[in-house]
Amino acid sequence: MKHIASTLLRLLALLAAASVVIFLLLRAIPGDPARIALGLNASDEAVAELSHTLGTDRPLVAQYVGWIAAMLRGDFGVSLASGADLGPVIWQRAGVSLVLAVAAMVLSLAIALPVGIWLARRNSAVLSGLTQLGMAVPSFVVGIVAVAVFSVRLGWLPANGWGTAAHAVLPVLSLTAVQTAILARYIRTAVSEELERDYVRTARSTGASMTQVVREHVLRNAALPVLTVVGIQLSALVVSAVVVEQVFAIPGLGSFLLDSVRNRDITAVQSTMMLLVAFTLLVNALVDIAYGVVDPRVRRAK
Repeated sequence: MKHIASTLLRLLALLAAASVVIFLLLRAIPGDPARIALGLNASDEAVAELSHTLGTDRPLVAQYVGWIAAMLRGDFGVSLASGADLGPVIWQRAGVSLVLAVAAMVLSLAIALPVGIWLARRNSAVLSGLTQLGMAVPSFVVGIVAVAVFSVRLGWLPANGWGTAAHAVLPVLSLTAVQTAILARYIRTAVSEELERDYVRTARSTGASMTQVVREHVLRNAALPVLTVVGIQLSALVVSAVVVEQVFAIPGLGSFLLDSVRNRDITAVQSTMMLLVAFTLLVNALVDIAYGVVDPRVRRAK
């Protein structure tokens, strides 16, 4: 419980620091948000009225406190570009991106785990070469090739859009190809290092098979570095999904953020960035907590 409590306190501190940085950076952008929203030909009275409605005419401290209080209530503000409530839009877009990221990570782990163990135990020039190639090719390149083959040439799957399971196949595979290669390499390294430990030779000398030793001892000890990579890559998947969403015209959080930047919709950018940062920090906190579950030494150290 102490380990979990310290991790959650650190999470709250990082969230507070990140919110301050995001708030100040966006306020440093030249231009009045109300003037940008209404256009250059808007009257001063209209701009002043919108500034009062948005609260941008208040002191920075009051604006920050109001923004945080609204975020804690689930209120993401109003879009400067469309005037619509941002909450339903952001949550809907976030759900799409989360489905892509989680599906890609689950599929990547399901493939990378046996491949990484196989490479650690027997080595394979073919599999090793494929993992190197997968790490070198960006996700959007895989996506473009997948569209050309499976959509344009074969006509098996839709090339863009969102709404059915068929629409998710190519985007998930595009993200999975790169993540599988990265995870397989790290799993191979972690398992290889554990196979050289004395406890493996001791277990083998008692008559245990290598498969049994790997399953009961090696995987647990190799889990810590793999957990670190999984946490980092899960956060990176959300970033990778920004480009993949553009390739497949998917209405996710990444494409929404890019559209908001183009429209200089500061309210939407601010809320979306905070949600992405919160997701990344939450994943890191969960990985830290998982350390204590996997390895009791981490709990004692804390």
